[in-house]
Amino acid sequence: MGNREDLLAGARRVIAEQGIAKTTARDIAAAAGVSLAAIGYHFGSKDRLVTEALVEALGTGIGDDLENLVLEGTGASLIDGFSTLVNELPSVFSDNKEALLASLENVVRVLRDPRESHKLHEAVAEGYRGMAENLVVAHPELEERQAASIARLYYVLTQSLGILWLLDPNSLPSGDELAEAVATIGGTGTIPQHSTKMG
Repeated sequence: MGNREDLLAGARRVIAEQGIAKTTARDIAAAAGVSLAAIGYHFGSKDRLVTEALVEALGTGIGDDLENLVLEGTGASLIDGFSTLVNELPSVFSDNKEALLASLENVVRVLRDPRESHKLHEAVAEGYRGMAENLVVAHPELEERQAASIARLYYVLTQSLGILWLLDPNSLPSGDELAEAVATIGGTGTIPQHSTKMG
């Protein structure tokens, strides 16, 4: 790894151990085994380094897990795929708890200093695109517009359910409950054929 990659890895390590608020540029440089000046050279500021490190961590953690869940729904009905994905989210959140916490902390930081917001906007747009592409692979019958809409629904649900899970892991609705609500709103009346709730 080069200094840039070492800094990203070091930032993720330190943030996971002590949170964003307590993380200093010196802490990150020490964890990465590079000079303090390397942060400015590669990222311009500690804040930009932190944002990039967390966006990357979520993309390769929660993002990859969601991609796999969508692709596992290949051949299933859309409503069953939706139900399964939501039922599996607690496991995804559990596997990525520190990244989820740090991401939430980072969003608050960026809202207080919007100069860093463009990186988050890009990450959200990329999240939508990636999810839509995987939905089309799993469900080739979808039109591009439909896949984009479902991707946004999945993304919004994942973000909000992630916050609820952090507050109380046992408070999440099951995928079957949400799928029934979506089916009812859509007027299909089709309810998922399974019932599995993961806490």
